Amino acid sequence: MYAEAPPLALTLGDPAGIGPDIALLAWARHRAELPPFVLVGDARVLAERARLLQIDIPFEEVTQPGAASGRFDRAFPVLPVPGLGRVLPGHPDEASAPAVRASIERAVALVQAGVARAVVTNPISKAVLYGAGFPFPGHTEFLAFLAGGATPPQPVMMLASPTLKAVPVTIHVPLKDVPSLLTRELILTTLEITARDLRRRFRVAQPRLAVTGLNPHAGEEGTMGREESEIIVPAIEAARAKGLDVTGPQPADTLFHTAARKEYDVAICMYHDQALIPFKTLAFEEGVNVTLGLPFVRTSPDHGTAFALAGTGKANPRSLIEALKLASSMSSQAEDKA
Repeated sequence: MYAEAPPLALTLGDPAGIGPDIALLAWARHRAELPPFVLVGDARVLAERARLLQIDIPFEEVTQPGAASGRFDRAFPVLPVPGLGRVLPGHPDEASAPAVRASIERAVALVQAGVARAVVTNPISKAVLYGAGFPFPGHTEFLAFLAGGATPPQPVMMLASPTLKAVPVTIHVPLKDVPSLLTRELILTTLEITARDLRRRFRVAQPRLAVTGLNPHAGEEGTMGREESEIIVPAIEAARAKGLDVTGPQPADTLFHTAARKEYDVAICMYHDQALIPFKTLAFEEGVNVTLGLPFVRTSPDHGTAFALAGTGKANPRSLIEALKLASSMSSQAEDKA
């Protein structure tokens, strides 16, 4: 059912982590259910990892992404990115950082050129990239930079699964900085982008957004903090004035049980762990990281590099499989609306 579509552009991720493992395992065991992709990376590294995993996989280097779709059922397509030396699974190396970054840049360029449908990113190690001078907090912010334009888009990270969708307003920042970073404008923009992309890419006609408080018990009428009354409530009121279906602020400790989740389409949380802890508790294996607000579709597994599992055969490719499927679905929705 995917044969005629351009492929997805899958990045290599940190080559010492499980990115190569889960890509290889997904293709070897599940390719009949996958949309075609082309991995932007190093076929030599992949072949070495396949031997370590004892998987017999034929590789085919392609120069044009479109060639991957027709060959996907018989060979693992790779669009070469040079620059990787020897890679030891489980042993991250700053020397790999330029190639990791180049893989992301090339994948985005392929989508911008219209020869790939969406970007799917394998996990990176931010610490490795930071050591090599990477100036961005993470994937999400780098992708917004690569989107280009005079004013880079505001990226919104959403964790998605059939069980729960959750968005953190602030992302990769220290917890102590969250109160000073929360503004009415940031929350309102996050609400608007989330609602727009749920309509555009998920076909949710009227998204229901549930907003958490920042403090315990959503501030307990101001006795545990003023952020709710001074920042969050004004943002919610502004969103409602624009026609959005928004509730809150609600205590985060009562927002994620089964009955509560039936009342909204996405939970808008104030900081990283407030969103990711319940999400990964409920949907760790099948969860997908989605970047909203970009001019292209981007998804990713919801886990990290798991260096300890690299090369062991114990990595689970399910989250990557779901990320590939969701990227295909989201890009199809975008095409339908074009």
